[in-house]
Amino acid sequence: MVKEGAFTIYADESNINNRLDIVVANYIEDCSRSFAATLIKIGTIKVQDSPRKAGYKLKPGDIITGFIPPPSPVSFSPEPVPFRLLFEDPYLMVVDKPPGLVVHPAPGHQGATLVNGLLFHCPDLKGVGGELRPGIVHRLDKDTSGIILVAKCSLAHEKLANQFKERKVKKEYLALVWGHMPLTSGSMDFSIGRHPKDRKKMSVNSYRGRHALTLWRVKENFPKASLLQLDLKTGRTHQIRVHCAAINHPILGDETYGKNRQNTVRKKDGSIKRIPRQMLHAWRIRFEHPVERKEMAFEASIPDDMKDIMDSIRDPRENL
Repeated sequence: MVKEGAFTIYADESNINNRLDIVVANYIEDCSRSFAATLIKIGTIKVQDSPRKAGYKLKPGDIITGFIPPPSPVSFSPEPVPFRLLFEDPYLMVVDKPPGLVVHPAPGHQGATLVNGLLFHCPDLKGVGGELRPGIVHRLDKDTSGIILVAKCSLAHEKLANQFKERKVKKEYLALVWGHMPLTSGSMDFSIGRHPKDRKKMSVNSYRGRHALTLWRVKENFPKASLLQLDLKTGRTHQIRVHCAAINHPILGDETYGKNRQNTVRKKDGSIKRIPRQMLHAWRIRFEHPVERKEMAFEASIPDDMKDIMDSIRDPRENL
């Protein structure tokens, strides 16, 4: 989510002759080129206090000023969306999100999200942490399964958000990746930012990458794949998916960062089974209760679709 507010960019040598919309998108975290172009078109972004086109090529000494307006409200209502509760008290919920469930409403996807289901389960959640993401402290991709923390009051939301910001929340994931790792454990320490050419993707080759660290160890080896246990030390967008792809061990089923050959399993009878999603699961979480201050730890069991793929690739007669 792009943060609202004013900003100023001073063009340097690396920006000269680059398009205005590309420079703005690279400068602002989580900003797409199309969103930058829209802001330029409506006049909230200017160069030397004058409106320009998105394709304007920057010159030495140019000063870009702009303002990111607050997001337009997305209307949504409570709906009986299925999810599993691992824990609930007056202050928070620990949710096991199933794969395929979008976390919060957005333009083009305003219903049947986790937030709709949370509001159905807990009507008082509205207004906690903002109208667009009530109770949501962190997020998972649609096709990533596993644990999400949800605050039920403003105090809990603030305290949990601070724990994430200060990296006091310990998160562990499980991922099925292509091939065998060279060692039994290790780390992936590559900065991550917006992809220099494809604005919908993240990359370790970004112009404005931010530090990202993922620790890993092999939990199980398969004939042509590995199950990794991953300890997330930072929280960059798509961090595990980008890191695994960067070391040539992409997550099975990841159509964005993987390759087509890692998206199917050839059964021993010759039939093809498609891997339904990226095989990534938010497995464990450890944090301090935001009010009672006691340590909390939870684990979400591996979902059935991931178990099914693991059972398939254990058989050496079935190939990725």
